[in-house]
Amino acid sequence: MNKKNKTTRYDVAEHLRTTDEMAAYLEACIEESNGDAAFIAKALGDIARAKGMTQVARDAGLSRESLYKALSGERIPTFDTVLKVADALGIKLHAAPARS
Repeated sequence: MNKKNKTTRYDVAEHLRTTDEMAAYLEACIEESNGDAAFIAKALGDIARAKGMTQVARDAGLSRESLYKALSGERIPTFDTVLKVADALGIKLHAAPARS
C-alpha cells in the first residue's frame, strides 16, 4: 500500500503570536534582505496578517486593499506607509551603527 504524505503550505503568520516575536522576525528579515525593500514589505505583510489585516489597516489609516497591495512583496511601499504600519503593529523602528 502506497500512502502519500499530505503537506500543507507553511505560513509564518501562524507562528507570530507576540509583539516580541513579530519584532524579532522583522529584524531577521531586515538583516537577510540585502537591501531588498520588497522583501521587507512582505515581512511586514506577514506580521500584519498575523495581527489581522483589517485591524492593522484601520489602525494605520489605510484601506485593507491598499495595505494588501503595499505589503504583497510585489511592490515597494512608501516610507510613510511603512511607518504607519509599524506603528499600527506596535513595532518601533530604530537605527544602529552599521557593522564593519
